[in-house]
Amino acid sequence: MADRRALTPEQWELWHSWMQAHRLLQRELDRDLQRDHGISKAEFSVLVTLHEARGGAMRVGELAESLGWEKSRVAHQLTRMENRELVDRTDHESNGRRVSIRLTAKGRSAAENAIVSHGANIRRHFFDALTSDQAAAIHAWSRQTIDRDQATGPEPANDG
Repeated sequence: MADRRALTPEQWELWHSWMQAHRLLQRELDRDLQRDHGISKAEFSVLVTLHEARGGAMRVGELAESLGWEKSRVAHQLTRMENRELVDRTDHESNGRRVSIRLTAKGRSAAENAIVSHGANIRRHFFDALTSDQAAAIHAWSRQTIDRDQATGPEPANDG
């Protein structure tokens, strides 16, 4: 009897096609952000997260959790962005520890400009290539995957 957990050749082909399409889409969107705004995908993620935060600021730990990144990755990214004057850190009043991060005026402007053109690039690279039925199917599958993950908790990462 065949192992029911094994994938068929058609399923492997679908999986590999999906992963390749995802990588190609991410690469094009990353190139657009770099070309159009001189920012990386990671910088965009931080800028947008802070832009959407109440008051445009978050504690560093909250930012890490929101992005799904390790705190060390966030710390390195914030140092680079601070050097570019996109963000700044605020000191805690009582003990002087740097505990929160906020957008600078330059960072807010970069976020607002990038959000608009990134949306246009997402439309061009992703939505313009889909029929409404394909978009609905992808949306339904995505929601199902998110809901299932939230109900059971994430599995260990494996990009297989």
